[in-house]
Amino acid sequence: MPRYYCYRDISLIPDLGSIGSRSEADTWQTFLDREFRMPVCPSNMKCTIDADIAKRLSADGYFYIMHRFDHDQFDFVEKAQNWDFISISVGVKPEDIELIKKIAALPLKIHAITIDVAHGHHPWVRQMVKTINSHLGSRGVKIIAGNVATAEGAKYLYDSGADAVKVGIGQGMACTTKDKTGFTLPMFSCVRNIYEKYPEIPLIADGGVRCNGDIAKALVAGADMIMAGGTFAQLSDSPAKLITGADGKKYKEYYGSASYHNKGHMKNIEGTLVCIPAEFASYKDKLEEMKQDLQSSISYSGKKNIKNKSLALTKWAAIK
Repeated sequence: MPRYYCYRDISLIPDLGSIGSRSEADTWQTFLDREFRMPVCPSNMKCTIDADIAKRLSADGYFYIMHRFDHDQFDFVEKAQNWDFISISVGVKPEDIELIKKIAALPLKIHAITIDVAHGHHPWVRQMVKTINSHLGSRGVKIIAGNVATAEGAKYLYDSGADAVKVGIGQGMACTTKDKTGFTLPMFSCVRNIYEKYPEIPLIADGGVRCNGDIAKALVAGADMIMAGGTFAQLSDSPAKLITGADGKKYKEYYGSASYHNKGHMKNIEGTLVCIPAEFASYKDKLEEMKQDLQSSISYSGKKNIKNKSLALTKWAAIK
């Protein structure tokens, strides 16, 4: 049987340095034919991103995906027309198709649409890719589809017309899919297996990030962009609710998209609520910290930047 590894199960091996100072390391990433300051974005969840944060990320040159829950997506697109980057999520239901048609009926600017479902290796997702392409492909809209956990799933969506694939099932801190269903694959190997078989497919690694070093590990696995949930939810200016615990300490409420707290009902629950220690750091602070840590990672790797999946050539060792 093959061995699968989480980020915590591997260590990256240093190589001959190529830059004089880690501050020289370039963290800009090319993704979906655009340049972004970092290969990191908040998960598209209600407790990690809202319209205000999306607007700031767009203005500052960061990638984001606005979540699709409990807000008017069309209104979001209309109000964002003067932004540098407009990115939303959809599902595969009739109302999602109607949203695409409504956007297509007007000369609205939109740059990326993510088809965001739990099991992306599915004919309905393939059809939604084709639907978006047929209505908005001529405007250059980029399509991200997911989530999948196998090379076959990634290739299925890429061949359907997706420009990038979102990878990860059951690896999030607030996700209970692995416990409720038994289905999951550890993130490092999950991404690595897809990359090794289909290196041409742009990948978003969604889930499993517990510390900044996991960003570098995801890039070594072959990801182009990395999503983090709890890391951003605990920040001072995140949309997550701030509470005081019985111990008197401050916490942020972080919950999965398939949880009762997000759905509002108990049907097909595969997520939970986790109270995570609140940070005084803001989004701006955390992104700067991530940048500096990634610059150090690039320095240790012997590379100068992360373009063209250059970190995927870094040597690594299983420690478990």
